[in-house]
Amino acid sequence: MFIGVLLPFAVRCGAPAEDEGMKVKAVRGMQDVLPQDAPRWRHAEGVARNAALQYGYREIRTPVLEEALLFSHSVGELTDIVQKEMYTFQDAKGRTLALRPEGTA
Repeated sequence: MFIGVLLPFAVRCGAPAEDEGMKVKAVRGMQDVLPQDAPRWRHAEGVARNAALQYGYREIRTPVLEEALLFSHSVGELTDIVQKEMYTFQDAKGRTLALRPEGTA
């Protein structure tokens, strides 16, 4: 749980970028949850988790990274998810891997 907080901090506090003049802007809609805000987020997540449990839902956690074939076979090769929304790359072994596309596949 703390790794999610420490890793971004470690990245920001690491060695300076090669181009010191480069300005990095946050991606629209994305922001860090800072320590002073984390308790409110945990509370909101807990309320949502408890409501889901009351209606019989249970938590699942799926891998963030999978073989791309898994998604193209499950949702179809010609879907927007596979063609436009899926980030794929080849690993050192030559496999085509993909970041999980929005948890719907």
